[in-house]
Amino acid sequence: MGSLVRHVTIDCADPHGLAQFWAQALDGALGEDDNPGDEEAVVESAGVSLLFIRVPDGKSVKNRVHLDLQPQDRSRDEEVERLVALGATVLGDHRTPDGKGWVTLGDLEGNELCVERSQAERSQAERIATGDA
Repeated sequence: MGSLVRHVTIDCADPHGLAQFWAQALDGALGEDDNPGDEEAVVESAGVSLLFIRVPDGKSVKNRVHLDLQPQDRSRDEEVERLVALGATVLGDHRTPDGKGWVTLGDLEGNELCVERSQAERSQAERIATGDA
């Protein structure tokens, strides 16, 4: 049997602060024993476990790996607004007039993430494309 991914690990300057952002973004929970100033912090959510580890060097280039988020109970645009209100910044807008595409955001430390259309938006677009709308 192969391995399982236990955590997606993100190097950062402020593990607790960044974990708080991601816990809110993913409707997850910060580890019970994670406190400000700790060297690491964990966020558990329905879809993924994220581990944030303090490192001395800052982010200097584009991420080679990033998270793609698909909203569950709101539209892509509503989710982008919610994440920006939590402190994310818009890095690139790749939405197209036909409703496809995504928005690239930076978290509190500039790590890239993308927000895609919700499943409801995808299903609606498919119904329109097939004439079932």
